Amino acid sequence: MDILGNLDLLSVGLTVLVSLLLGAIVFLSDRKSITSKSFFFFIIMVSIWGALNYLSYHVFIPEIGLWVLRLVIFFALWQVYFLFQFFLVFPETNYEFSRLYKLLLFPITVVVSLLTLTPAVFKRAIAVSSNGIITKIENGPAILLFGLFSAGFVLASIIVFIRKIITTKEKRKRVALFLVLIGTIITFILVIFFNFLLPALFSNSHFIVYGSVFYFPFILLTSFAIIKYHLLDIKIISTEVLVFILAFPVLVEVVSAETLIIRIYKFFVFLLILSSGLLLIRSVRKEVEQRERLQALTSQLQTANIQLKELDRQKTDFLSIAAHQLRTPLSITNGYIELLKDGAYGGVTKEAAEVYKNIDESNGHLVKLVDSFLDITRLEQGRTKYDFAPHDINDVIDSAVKELDVKAKQKNLTLVWNRAPELAKVIFDEEKIRHVVFNFIDNAIKYCDVGVIKVEAISEGDGVSIRVKDGGLGFEKIDEANFFQKFYRGNNVKGVNVNGTGLGLFVCAKFIESHHGRVWAHSPGLGKGSEFGFWIPVHQV
Repeated sequence: MDILGNLDLLSVGLTVLVSLLLGAIVFLSDRKSITSKSFFFFIIMVSIWGALNYLSYHVFIPEIGLWVLRLVIFFALWQVYFLFQFFLVFPETNYEFSRLYKLLLFPITVVVSLLTLTPAVFKRAIAVSSNGIITKIENGPAILLFGLFSAGFVLASIIVFIRKIITTKEKRKRVALFLVLIGTIITFILVIFFNFLLPALFSNSHFIVYGSVFYFPFILLTSFAIIKYHLLDIKIISTEVLVFILAFPVLVEVVSAETLIIRIYKFFVFLLILSSGLLLIRSVRKEVEQRERLQALTSQLQTANIQLKELDRQKTDFLSIAAHQLRTPLSITNGYIELLKDGAYGGVTKEAAEVYKNIDESNGHLVKLVDSFLDITRLEQGRTKYDFAPHDINDVIDSAVKELDVKAKQKNLTLVWNRAPELAKVIFDEEKIRHVVFNFIDNAIKYCDVGVIKVEAISEGDGVSIRVKDGGLGFEKIDEANFFQKFYRGNNVKGVNVNGTGLGLFVCAKFIESHHGRVWAHSPGLGKGSEFGFWIPVHQV
């Protein structure tokens, strides 16, 4: 069949295809929006009306043709109804319809639309062409009611729209309204000229079949007005173009089909491709929306992270100031305690000496706590200084073990340490590494009541590992993952009468990180002992 000979079918079919595609895109862009829903329903009504309007001029059986004409005006009424609803809600996302609209206007529209399917509007065909097409029809008594309702909806739509243009102040909404206005004007000019003036004045009804085509300027500009802020992603645009490219050749095949059966078959193929394309667009849009949400969440997380870093910096600054302010009076207090113990202010009784000793110990704990705070603030502010030089790590461990051996024996614990003479000299900050070794051994003594504490130093790769093993409390996996966090104290020490702030291991971890090393904590489980250790390279980069 010649395509040019079916130009009307091709143009109507292409208009319906593009209109439905635009309507689906609008709807999928914001399925919760009342504007998107109303516009989509309007396009569906226009598309069905356009297809039936075309069919009414190509049905060669008068009885069927009469029903097609009744369906034409049925969908024409719902077309203007949804046009009014669209103008009423545009461009809002949410809209609360009045009780009058819900309880009166909608039910009456349903009743009138059902009347259009009865002889009350179109009674019968009174003139039929030689090929069976109805050329004249007898109207029923309800045709006037249909005309009044249709004209009323159109007039109400124009009034509502003009009022919105006048009252809307927001620039973005005014641009969208003017786009819709331009599309409306173009559509009405086309409809009035081709569907009214030509048939009435020149008896030329050839263009009536193109009714749905005349609505396309309104549909196109309105679609753009609704979704212009949503179609910025190239993936969505590409998908929409792809669907159109796939569907259009099939539509041409429908028009050029030789027989009715082949045309019907190809039409169903066309509908299948169109449906699959719409699902594809929906899927792509969903993917893009998810990506946009992830980008928004990422941005929020980055902002929150910056804020947290700033809060952490302020906290560190406060801690530094507070610790420095505390350190001075504690040092002065320590000096006065020493003077009191030495009898500088008079004789010291045995009872007083015991009190001074307790005060000295408590003051010493406070000094250590303040020193820990100062260590943290220096670390976080990048003010910690390191003195890297070659040292024998055995000597550092010797020093820590000797200092803590008495404390271990007081708890009936045995410190086992054998020097490892095969170890090469390692470049590190002696004070910082001694602090780490001392802390690991001191913790083992605190949290172990019986048995042996073993200290090991071995060569491992291009560095050395120090391990402190005990048979004490042990811990669970959750503690293993968090021990080196600031202010963290393990679940294994809850209920144990041992003082601690959760800062010691954090400071140790920072010292080892500054040596480009790593720390760890392992345990088979509660009550099964533990191992704390670290590794540092022989040479610092």
